[in-house]
Amino acid sequence: MMDVKALFKKGIEQQLLDVDDYIFTPKQYEMRVEDGDLKCILNSDGSVNIFYSKEGITDVRAAARKHPFTTFDTELHHGIYDDVIEDLIDSVNEIINSHSKYFRINKVLPMTAALDGDTVITEADKD
Repeated sequence: MMDVKALFKKGIEQQLLDVDDYIFTPKQYEMRVEDGDLKCILNSDGSVNIFYSKEGITDVRAAARKHPFTTFDTELHHGIYDDVIEDLIDSVNEIINSHSKYFRINKVLPMTAALDGDTVITEADKD
């Protein structure tokens, strides 16, 4: 059986845990990681966006605050978002290391008008 004090304490804790009612001061941290640019952004609604750019490829992940009553820089310092950052870096590196079967760096794409219906594409055009 719950006493009045425990009931009151539970009500206060429930109000404190409702993070959606809070407005956070936006913060942004930038650093260089594995030859790419990493940006960690805390938005005013408490959401976190993490951007990683390398060699012209940019990817982003969104995360919810894991410890909303801890400062954002402390969360970053303790590696709270390291798993998200590692996933993001791996994703960008995977794109960089992949190759298209249609577009090749050694083949220059001409700046011409669109092909009409009478155009014939030969095997020589495909190389």
